[in-house]
Amino acid sequence: MNRDEMEHFSRLWIGHWNARDIDAVLDVFTDDARFISPLAAEVTGSPVIAGKAALRQYWKKALDQTESLHFSLIGSICDLERQTLVVQYRAERNGRVTRAAEAMRFEGRWQVEGEALYGAPL
Repeated sequence: MNRDEMEHFSRLWIGHWNARDIDAVLDVFTDDARFISPLAAEVTGSPVIAGKAALRQYWKKALDQTESLHFSLIGSICDLERQTLVVQYRAERNGRVTRAAEAMRFEGRWQVEGEALYGAPL
């Protein structure tokens, strides 16, 4: 992806989460993608989720526990050579607000890795 495509992807990604559209979020993941998140540790007992099917189960369970969710894009950091995108955003989940970032690595148009990072509550 080039910089414009990465920045466009950032906006789409925020929109998909705000719509709670797990299928749209998962659409770019490879079947064997790997995802790391402190929330995954809370929801599943492990911070590492391996595989698209496991990601679907995790995110469905997490959204079932989420009454309110809204992300606001702060910015994007693009590393074109490594095909890595970091989406910075403000996350509002169940009344708790934090700054967050999600690092994503791509191979072609496919996401192969992701890691969610959350700051202190605002």
